[in-house]
Amino acid sequence: MDLEIGIAKTARRAYGFDDIAIVPSRRTRDPHDVDLSWEIDAYRFDIPLLAAAMDAVVSPASAVEIGRLGGLGVLNLEGLQTRYEDPDAVLEEIASAPQDTATRRMQELYQEPIKEELIHKRIGQIKESGVTAAASLTPQNVARYAKLVLDADLDILVIQGTVVSAEHLSSRTEPLDLKKFIATYDLPVIVGGCASYPAALHLMRTGAVGVLVGVGPGAACTSRQVLGIGVPQATAIADVAAARMRHLDETGRYVQVIADGGMRTGGDIAKAIACGADAVMIGSPLTRAVEAPGRGYHWGMASFHSSLPRGVRVASGALGTLREILLGPAQVNDGTMNLFGALQFSMATCGYASIKEFQKAEIVIAPAITSEGKHLQRQQGVGQGA
Repeated sequence: MDLEIGIAKTARRAYGFDDIAIVPSRRTRDPHDVDLSWEIDAYRFDIPLLAAAMDAVVSPASAVEIGRLGGLGVLNLEGLQTRYEDPDAVLEEIASAPQDTATRRMQELYQEPIKEELIHKRIGQIKESGVTAAASLTPQNVARYAKLVLDADLDILVIQGTVVSAEHLSSRTEPLDLKKFIATYDLPVIVGGCASYPAALHLMRTGAVGVLVGVGPGAACTSRQVLGIGVPQATAIADVAAARMRHLDETGRYVQVIADGGMRTGGDIAKAIACGADAVMIGSPLTRAVEAPGRGYHWGMASFHSSLPRGVRVASGALGTLREILLGPAQVNDGTMNLFGALQFSMATCGYASIKEFQKAEIVIAPAITSEGKHLQRQQGVGQGA
């Protein structure tokens, strides 16, 4: 139902993860009987995870470890890994920079040109480990680096920006023709972000195997404040899931919906799947791993934009290993460790055996879900009151 903002404008109410809850069904299930596996194109993964293409999250080494744990790490091909032969010193400098100068210093460090030979090298470092290699480019640089990516035998390409559309208009440059590019190259392509039914449907019609859902929900992103755009994730995912079903009806082709950003806990991931996502892309929870290249800090892909930064460096701290954060065991009670163990338990508690089944779970609007009955936790600043 549309709400009246003023005489000339109405708006639809939208919901984030904190506004909703999953309703348990009439049955429960043994967690060991729950299947978390996920498939996209010819690739199968034990858990429905993509690690975000951010320099603080994914390096070749962490991509390999994430792959061995059952997920997919996405390397940023326009980041520090392809600008510096030895990015460790630069990552250390960013982590140690004073807060008031961090953005300016990142802008300077990211001015270093991308080195084409490093694109091939970084992809090779992931490929030689035997795990699936995925990497991202922004739409404006796809044509420039596509041949390098293909020559390096990349498995999955992610074309990613704050907002990516199938109909970009420009009077200055020749925009990327997504449909033509995807049809020309024998490489599965994931595109995004988007946050609406029509935008997602147009992206699906380009031939993409997956669509990223999320405009501005990331922990380090400030796009919603700087640009005033975005849709809360629960609503955005449900809208894009509806576009997926229409596209399936039209073409017989199923496009993966990937929730990108806004998820801090296993409960958030469960809600994303229940709203219709097939998999999730997360960043900030993984920066808390001791293996993370960000050294306890996190910053987004637009944090260092030369003229309009839309992100901030945030301290995430160290929590545990990648294995502990993804698969447990957990030593904290706030849901930030054993993320996919929590998803498995959530599915089992609600009686669902697979991701596809869990997408059918009942959802309620529940503004009191994190506060109801939690007076002592709030009073003491522990658990849900922290």
